[in-house]
Amino acid sequence: MHRNVEAVVAAGRRLGLDLQIRSFPEGTRTAADAAAAIGVELGQIVKSLAFLVDGRVTMALLSGSNRLDEAALAAAAGGTRCERADARAVREATGFPIGGIPPFGHATDLPVFVDRDLLAHDEVWAAAGTPRDNFAVAPAELVRATGATVADLAER
Repeated sequence: MHRNVEAVVAAGRRLGLDLQIRSFPEGTRTAADAAAAIGVELGQIVKSLAFLVDGRVTMALLSGSNRLDEAALAAAAGGTRCERADARAVREATGFPIGGIPPFGHATDLPVFVDRDLLAHDEVWAAAGTPRDNFAVAPAELVRATGATVADLAER
């Protein structure tokens, strides 16, 4: 098991989650790739997106079928300006590469916001630290484990 996956499993355990990791050699770097590989609806994929809200790295957990409304994330986080974080900032804040960022277990304490649309599913799938490894979780458990704020984050 890759060291990043081990770190995610350990973080999950600390948060009361027993993660069952599934590996997909064909890759799950994008939400569409993940949905196809796993065999679920695009909306069941959790996109873990790191953005800067007023300069602070902030995690948005977005449904795979949605695009992030940056103004909505800024408002939910109590900020005014939202912009995409670069790969270096993402790696420093999360400890993981883009394409494999899990929703928890980050290198730093990040505010987390969950797209309300994820709650429409019984089960969602998130990255487990690499672009090939994923795990399923109930959305309510994802919110609980991450300490996230649920918000309307999708472009409408």
